[in-house]
Amino acid sequence: MATPVRPDPLSPSRLQLDEHGRLRHFLCIAGLAREHLVEILDTAESFAGAGDRAAGKVPLLRGKTVVNLFFEASTRTRSTFELAAKRLSADVLNLDMDTAAVQKGESLIDTLRNMRAMDVDMFIVRHGDSGAAQFIARNVGEGVAVVNAGDGGHAHPTQAMLDMFTIRRCGKDFAALRVAIVGDIRHSRVARSQIAALNLLGARDIRLAGPQTLMPAGVEQLGARVFSRIEDALAGADVVIILRLQRERMRGGFLPSEGEYYRRYGLTSARLALADAGAIVMHPGPINRGVEISSLVADGARSVILRQVAYGIAVRMAVMSLTVSGQIGGRPR
Repeated sequence: MATPVRPDPLSPSRLQLDEHGRLRHFLCIAGLAREHLVEILDTAESFAGAGDRAAGKVPLLRGKTVVNLFFEASTRTRSTFELAAKRLSADVLNLDMDTAAVQKGESLIDTLRNMRAMDVDMFIVRHGDSGAAQFIARNVGEGVAVVNAGDGGHAHPTQAMLDMFTIRRCGKDFAALRVAIVGDIRHSRVARSQIAALNLLGARDIRLAGPQTLMPAGVEQLGARVFSRIEDALAGADVVIILRLQRERMRGGFLPSEGEYYRRYGLTSARLALADAGAIVMHPGPINRGVEISSLVADGARSVILRQVAYGIAVRMAVMSLTVSGQIGGRPR
């Protein structure tokens, strides 16, 4: 890619909100208010049964064009965004960035300008560099919404919101919630967004557990308690979130072996018994069975992993409809 992508030095709220405080882009949880998250959850609730309706679609984005701009492979995330856009009646374009113009030397800015000239209304962006979505939002021009589908180790806000939606749909009260997040916190953009969302929604106790090598420096400043033993983090927890080991982001020896990791931090039935009797088990996927979680737990009665996937469509429909609404009055059509 000819144009370097660096973290945006501006406050995210300067980019995400219009002068009335409405959502124009959805780039990260930071800079938003609790009311924004509640609005996304409430809107997602109205879409939760859209796939079961006779027509299977609602017309909110009819005549709009959504481009999935994925610089990283992600079949599931891209598919849920595509389904969400189609259920909102939008036209969808999936770009294979492995063979796109940016790989031929064209700058990202020129690529965006060319797509902009095609009357694109929304970019869904996934990129390996932190700050890529902000960079695009700053340069795409008025009237076009940008939704972050995961950037580097920075943020994955729609995944965090579908996790919050799943927790709420399971009848959990955020004000009383004890959440244990276990695994590779250091490389997880999902964990950062989850912690930010849980804090905004008023979760009572957020606990992190994992090897010291997989904890980022200053992690306590995120607003969570850190445990070196998974058993301590699980005690009495209402929600258990297991993270994937991000091997593709590891440079050097962070773990002795996957077997040793499972022995110390894998979620087994015996360990899950330490959590609250009504605790639910979540995983943002893809799952590494026998490394992060046992198959008995992943497929067990407390697992809501597949519900997370299903709810992801409704939450992404909510984010897309809200950001497009926030762009009304921008670019003349």
